[in-house]
Amino acid sequence: MNRLADATSPYLRQHADNPVHWWPWIPEAFAEAKERNVPVHLSIGYAACHWCHVMARESFSDEATAGALNRDFVSIKVDREERPEVDQIYMRALHALGEQGGWPLTMFLTPDGAPFWGGTYFPPEPRWGRPSFRQVLAGISAAWSSEDGSIAQNAAALTEHLNKPVAPSADAPRTTFLDDAARTILSIWDMAGGSFKGAPKFPNPVVMDVLWRAYRRTGEAAYRSAVVNTLTLLCQGGIYDHVGGGFARYSVDAQWLVPHFEKMLYDNALLLKLLSLAHLETPTPLFRTRIDETVGWLLREMRHPEGGFAASLDADTDHEEGLTYVWAADELQELLAADFADFASVYDVAGGGNWEGKTILNRLAPANRDWLGDEREQELRERLDLLLSRRNERPQPGRDDKVLADWNGLAISGLAHAARATGNADARKAAFDAFRFVSESMSDGDRLAHSTLEGDRVFPGVATDYANMTQAALDLFALSGKADYIDCAEAWFAAVERHHFVEEAAAYNLAADDATTLIAQPLSISDEATPAATGTLANAAATLFMLTGETRYRDRADQVLRHLASRGPQDVVGSASLQSAFDTILRGRLALIVGSGSGVEELRNASLAEADPALLAAHVDPAGVRSGHPAEGKRPTQSDAALFLCDAFRCLPEITAPDAAKEALDSSRAGLA
Repeated sequence: MNRLADATSPYLRQHADNPVHWWPWIPEAFAEAKERNVPVHLSIGYAACHWCHVMARESFSDEATAGALNRDFVSIKVDREERPEVDQIYMRALHALGEQGGWPLTMFLTPDGAPFWGGTYFPPEPRWGRPSFRQVLAGISAAWSSEDGSIAQNAAALTEHLNKPVAPSADAPRTTFLDDAARTILSIWDMAGGSFKGAPKFPNPVVMDVLWRAYRRTGEAAYRSAVVNTLTLLCQGGIYDHVGGGFARYSVDAQWLVPHFEKMLYDNALLLKLLSLAHLETPTPLFRTRIDETVGWLLREMRHPEGGFAASLDADTDHEEGLTYVWAADELQELLAADFADFASVYDVAGGGNWEGKTILNRLAPANRDWLGDEREQELRERLDLLLSRRNERPQPGRDDKVLADWNGLAISGLAHAARATGNADARKAAFDAFRFVSESMSDGDRLAHSTLEGDRVFPGVATDYANMTQAALDLFALSGKADYIDCAEAWFAAVERHHFVEEAAAYNLAADDATTLIAQPLSISDEATPAATGTLANAAATLFMLTGETRYRDRADQVLRHLASRGPQDVVGSASLQSAFDTILRGRLALIVGSGSGVEELRNASLAEADPALLAAHVDPAGVRSGHPAEGKRPTQSDAALFLCDAFRCLPEITAPDAAKEALDSSRAGLA
């Protein structure tokens, strides 16, 4: 029987009608495999995954294939977004087998959960040099029945590899490491085309944060150019939805033209933060518009009525990739009439299309990348709104409605940065509403659930939930000045310390210590599309040290960052969030504004113009802060408002003039003078 109909994951429910006798990831599935003495077939994917859908149609909906699976295996289906700790372990096993990885992830396990062989997508018939899925099943079943010793040997070797201890270095990283790493990243960056060279192209916002920090730290224009050029191409390429707003996951080509059409909450959240920093540093109408449009898309298409945000929109509509989003020239001509020719010249519309006979709207042509003036852009926006109305009449991609605490934490931070950079009141309200939803509906005391759908929660949460919600709380403190958010950050930090920190590795385990036992510890150290928990929490610890003066936060951040001394130079991309945390430890500053009147806004704007992720600027009420806070007792003495520039150890004398604030901020950028 198929057991997925009542699953808490929309992805698993997509497979509830398969003839495969699917199990969710529960102990009873492994007990069944042990009782029958058959291997476990583990299939991991996610709701917006195109090739997951393809394999589902070709193999999991096929009666003959399902028959082989049901006879010779126990099949378990996992949503990688709902159970990231499971996905991480078995993806690491696949990498150890020499495979590049990806989804769907297909792994074969012993009844004890030990992996012994795997791959990704397998076609229904042999092609592209790959065996068919049924051939794979037959081979695995034959090897298992014959008690082939290679299975036990592979399982033992992979389990040993997965449990290889990770020991932190005894030495702190060199202070020159950050600049060395940034230069290494820049050397492999596509300065003309954005992001890393080649195809497919991913935005890589976690890495761009490192480059932006290098620019603010050193003043070297090449770092700024790398980020701003990439953001510009993202904003004008086909990877951006010019009609409805929001960014797709990645581009399959090297020019940002053809997106892999799924839209993920986390990509848009991380890009909102970067766009906001770039806009603060040099205000541009392009970035301001893309920020507002992306916020609009999040609120229109991704937000639940209760305030939380859904996980993703599918790449496919009615089994066809991009069906909702692409256009035929004759449809556009009929819709836009006399305005068609002008619109077509800007958005790359031609009779034969630019992708499989259809058109993906984009402004990648150099003449169209620049802002064309407020009046012209408004006219173009009105035409795009016509297209949106027409597009809304089409079949729409499926939405994965589960609310993930960690991705919502990223969304809250992105919205908070957008609100600070542009004054977008909708973004501000949405950030506080989402925070309220997670803290009230997805928590039990100081413990977080990882996912919720229709009131059902997946509990306990994983380390990234605490990491991203802790950072979200700090970002809302910066937005509101209310110390209650510091209290939330400290409570979640204490919880993740109790249940996730692994002392001997000086890192955070993705799974909690009271979660279901796994065959290995999935340490959250290396960044993927989102920052690892260990890097994010080290950065939060550095910030909490500045805000509270509690040395335990600094001690934890220092301990975590010893990883950089041993592994950072070998993996400058995967250690990006750890590098950002190290930057905050070295250069972290507070710009605390006290008082009232027009001077508050002037000093606030001077602080925000720094556009420095290592600077936390907030308008605070000294009467509302607790003992030990750097703002304790601070009062303006020379005017109605004053700025105190602080680190964890001291504050400079009060500053009352915006020009003086700018000068002090500039001079302290490499570390408080």
